Amino acid sequence: MNVLIVDDEPLARERLGRMVSALEGYRVVEPSASNGEEALALVESLRPDVVLLDIRMPGLDGLQAAARLCEREAPPAVIFCTAHDEFAVEAFQVSAVGYLVKPVRPEHLEDALKKAERLNRVQLAALTRPAAESGVGPRSHISARTRKGIELIPLDHVIYFIADHKYVTLRHEGGEVLLDEPLKALEDEFGDRFVRIHRNALVARERIERLQRTPLGHFQLYLKGLNGDALVVSRRHVAGVRKLMNHI
Repeated sequence: MNVLIVDDEPLARERLGRMVSALEGYRVVEPSASNGEEALALVESLRPDVVLLDIRMPGLDGLQAAARLCEREAPPAVIFCTAHDEFAVEAFQVSAVGYLVKPVRPEHLEDALKKAERLNRVQLAALTRPAAESGVGPRSHISARTRKGIELIPLDHVIYFIADHKYVTLRHEGGEVLLDEPLKALEDEFGDRFVRIHRNALVARERIERLQRTPLGHFQLYLKGLNGDALVVSRRHVAGVRKLMNHI
């Protein structure tokens, strides 16, 4: 894959270039770009597969350049590499496939480049934006900010959502991440695939395995993928869970 690097700092361009060149299957195209205008011109002439794009640059910034790239019929994949972590939402609104915070680590860059190969570039905004924002149907992926940058978790891999104060924990097949989204909004968007079992918990319907009453009279729900762990079902939701299980 051919990679174009866009950053107004020469040292940052050089560092990213070395990391990309060290990865098998990726090649840095020359010349690199120092601002959004140069990036658009080079994308037109060099046709890179991926653009590593800084955000804050003089003139046309990274977000503006990415928005212009989205208008193309076959745009390159965009991975933002920035010192600022507050632009993640805006980044996915312009179909970015990755969001890496400087100093970029080689393993995180490699992960983002691999995702750029797998994901459909044109459809990513619809995949990662809540339905209320995108104007389309529910997302097929959930975006979460982690130490790696921004991770995309397929909805099919999600086991449950549990609210705890201002954050929601998303448990998936590969571990856990924190979301800054209200549980109610997730329920509204994904209510056909997740069921509420407690005032603070939604679980994937297809993951439900069995409902069990404890000797103390509490109800516990066992889910596929939790290795024997169980979640508490509140009494007000027991009847609904039982009814659902009769139709699974």
